[in-house]
Amino acid sequence: MTILVLGGTGKTGRRVADRLTALDLPVRIGSRPLFDWQDRATWPAALDGVTAVYLSYYPDLAFPGAYDDIKAFTELAVRGGVRRLVLLSGRGEPEAQASERTVQESGAEWTVVRCSWFMQNFSESFLLEPVLEGVVALPAPDVPEPFVDAEDIADVAAAALSQDGHAGKVYELTGPRLLTFAQVAAELSKATGRPIAFVRVTPEEYVAAAVAQGLPREEAEGLAALFTGILDGRNAHVADGVRQALGRPARDFADYAAANAAIWKS
Repeated sequence: MTILVLGGTGKTGRRVADRLTALDLPVRIGSRPLFDWQDRATWPAALDGVTAVYLSYYPDLAFPGAYDDIKAFTELAVRGGVRRLVLLSGRGEPEAQASERTVQESGAEWTVVRCSWFMQNFSESFLLEPVLEGVVALPAPDVPEPFVDAEDIADVAAAALSQDGHAGKVYELTGPRLLTFAQVAAELSKATGRPIAFVRVTPEEYVAAAVAQGLPREEAEGLAALFTGILDGRNAHVADGVRQALGRPARDFADYAAANAAIWKS
């Protein structure tokens, strides 16, 4: 059973791939140049001989064109013999839920891993540099979010890909408590022993700063839209998807911060 892990070098994908490899399962890493969401000519070769897929879309299922890509890829995968699909999805995103329905109606065994904001965005992604500089400036309102650890996401996805009993499940993954971005900054300050502040900016200010730092404008605008759209209170509650899937509690942000403190102190 060859498992294709899309985004196999990303935050969740590489963790999923590591877990599957540790189980001695054959894994194919779906990342450039082998696989490119923007180049459909790469899809058939990536899927050749594959029976299960970790379906992770870059940059996000809420971005324009994501649904069409997911639909076309899913249809191609199932026609080619893929029997199991595990979709990484986002909480409170109507566009993501449209992609979920496509996977659910595909005819393959499916599992949806529906996640809140990743803790690892602060240590491996677009928020790492602001944390290192001591100021996290975002167009985020004073609304709490139950940040989820990518390690938990990977554990759930790997289980769904490698074990029976997860088909037909929608696992909504969050951390165990709600935190505003200001509270996250306080947690990071405590873990690192230095002051890290959160500053709320307008979407326009955020996009301008992100583009100036090298982020493509389309991606910066998409992130700003997520901050202003999704962080409206719709996700301000915790879920127990980690416990449902794995029988254990989700990891807390304080544990994540303590484990990654050395990254922010460098």
